[in-house]
Amino acid sequence: MSDFRRFLRRWALLLPAVSLLLGAAPAADRPVVDTDRGPVRGLGHGAYDTFEGIPFAAPPTGPLRWRLPEPVPRWEGVHDAGAPGSRCVQLLAVGAGGPTGSEDCLYLNVTAPAGRAAAGGRGRPVMVWFHGGGFFSGSGDVYRPERLATQGGVVVVTVNYRLGVFGLFGHPELGGAPGFALADQRAALLWVRANAARFGGDPGDVTVFGESAGALSVCAHLTSPASAGLFHRAIVQSGSCSTTAPPRSLLPGLGTYEPFVPERRTVEDGALAAARLGCDRPGGVLDCLRALDPAVLATPELMQRFSLVAYGNSVLPMEPRRALEAGRFHRVPVVQGTDQDEMRLFLAQTLAVYPIPDGAAYRARLLRSFDAPTARAVEAAYPVSAFATPAVAWATVLTDASFACPTLRDGAALGRHVPVYAYRFSDRGAPNFTGQPEPPDLPYGAAHGFELPYLFTIAPLTGPQRRLADRMTGYWTGFARTGVPAAPGAPRWPRGGTSASALSLAPGADGIRTVDARAEHHCALWDARWPGVTRTR
Repeated sequence: MSDFRRFLRRWALLLPAVSLLLGAAPAADRPVVDTDRGPVRGLGHGAYDTFEGIPFAAPPTGPLRWRLPEPVPRWEGVHDAGAPGSRCVQLLAVGAGGPTGSEDCLYLNVTAPAGRAAAGGRGRPVMVWFHGGGFFSGSGDVYRPERLATQGGVVVVTVNYRLGVFGLFGHPELGGAPGFALADQRAALLWVRANAARFGGDPGDVTVFGESAGALSVCAHLTSPASAGLFHRAIVQSGSCSTTAPPRSLLPGLGTYEPFVPERRTVEDGALAAARLGCDRPGGVLDCLRALDPAVLATPELMQRFSLVAYGNSVLPMEPRRALEAGRFHRVPVVQGTDQDEMRLFLAQTLAVYPIPDGAAYRARLLRSFDAPTARAVEAAYPVSAFATPAVAWATVLTDASFACPTLRDGAALGRHVPVYAYRFSDRGAPNFTGQPEPPDLPYGAAHGFELPYLFTIAPLTGPQRRLADRMTGYWTGFARTGVPAAPGAPRWPRGGTSASALSLAPGADGIRTVDARAEHHCALWDARWPGVTRTR
């Protein structure tokens, strides 16, 4: 045997012992935390640690499809939490494409400041993020919260939840529409209660926050008896309990958009969908549907039809906006707000097939979406000549009618019982991180979701924008810590709710300022002319 071969053989014999020595203790960059289901090994990043892809419920596959989340079994050994888990079955939020993801998707991600103990030995505030995506797209791992964790000193948990037909399906054999998406979120909050302290968090100081469908989720938990005691503060970004959109506002065939619908509607839709899929034998519908391949169910028609949250059941006894008006919600402080140009992003996706080339087309849109007296009142308040293009004029109308004023109405209802703080994100130079080109007659400005890079690491920011991001991070985490959105050196954020005051957030020396949001968004008109929803079914 040659000397070289003897060397290789001796090294091979030594390898197990060397490996045991190297693995005797976790490396500094692979921290281990023991959860209630077993230990998880994350990644150290210097100032913060991440633990990704932690299962918080059993995979809702096979016979567990359309069942409430069940506990995940305790695992043997150490679970590798160095990468995100699978995303839930979904469609692209913007653009064309088939379904992606897996039904085995109930995972969450934890980002925590390095070192488990906070100053004074107290646990750190915990912020639980519910992602947007219209309830048919999105995942928690897209949102990188290291700025919140390191600058704000909080533990951040981002959550996956079932989407579309997998998350919001209803059927008579299910006894209604149980709201599996919301149930998944509740299961994640229960996981936080059981495990936050292990990551240095305080389970008695939990803030839920979300954007778009995530904000609608927060609204649902605010008004759901089933979510009582699971959180202590709430942040609602671009999706209030009263969010709605007028009929035919984006495309001629679209009715009124209502994110919350009566349970009977979802159940009726479920029975029709099951019959079309060949699963209509009484008593065997669910077995038939559960045997179908996920791709058969994850069609655009089914994913989007079942992207609305049902009320009129034990989870949501009342329509959420009505529950706010009646004072039937959990008494926690609330931050809520919108972006200045919310609807530009949505309108931009339809202009190629349904353009607004001139004032006549703008006036026709008004008459299609509103009755004649309302259309005349809106045109007087929003004359096309006051805007750069007719498309900008129409997007402004829709932003105020669908987002800005409904959010302020909700704030007034909340403010009768709890502290409320209103904001408007106003940086019209915010980065376009969507990958979608801006139409020449409709620049995105401060469009829907464009505040997200100021809280999460999503897109590069300029120097002034980074300073705004620091202020926003301070406000958000200060609210999570004390219930008041205050940050050192930042302008004071006035209480809103029953007042019209909102904090406008933009870069520059005077970019953060108090505005009369009701006046700037013509809310007196909208409260009188479009205070509610015209039922389309």
